[in-house]
Amino acid sequence: MKTVFKACVAGAAGLLLLAGCATDTTPAIQAASAIDVPTEDTSPSYLIGPYDELEVFVWRADELSTDVTVRPDGRISTPLVKDMMAAGKTPSELSQDIEQALAAYVKDPEVTVIVGQFSSTFDQQIRVIGEAQQPRAIPYQTGMTVLDVMLEVGGLTEFASGNRAKLIRGRGDNQQTYRVRLNDLMRRGDVSANVPVRPGDVILIPETLF
Repeated sequence: MKTVFKACVAGAAGLLLLAGCATDTTPAIQAASAIDVPTEDTSPSYLIGPYDELEVFVWRADELSTDVTVRPDGRISTPLVKDMMAAGKTPSELSQDIEQALAAYVKDPEVTVIVGQFSSTFDQQIRVIGEAQQPRAIPYQTGMTVLDVMLEVGGLTEFASGNRAKLIRGRGDNQQTYRVRLNDLMRRGDVSANVPVRPGDVILIPETLF
């Protein structure tokens, strides 16, 4: 009887060991509530790119305000400002540059630049692949989270295995893969599963196994 009992215990231990080996060891990305105070490195800003459509608003100077599309060479032209480089700058940086240019004509100009239509490069996009309602690439915006991304793509399909989703970050030797709990976030409302994203991230959502 003791021999049988020992055999059962050994068998159970073996099953537990096998289960442990089969467990997904991909590290879970930190929840947004647990990360350090964001810096420019961890929460980068959107960089303007060619073909982006910009709204340039000059306070108290409607004649200087305009909508403009960034040319293929990365430059824009607005009233009194000709051939200014826009690509590679944040909207705030471009606003400051336009203010400096307008200062020769307008006293204390205040300029706001808004990206109305994004046409960003891959390294400024978040790409969603697999079991999303509308898998596609979307432009990164400062402060964007997984929840923002999933709302943009319409959420999960009924066949999605959301808690097996992966967030792939970086390229080559610097590439890292994290687990994201999309079922918990989207279907159970668990906001602790919400996490920040970065430009260039890829979210891969697999199909459920059963």
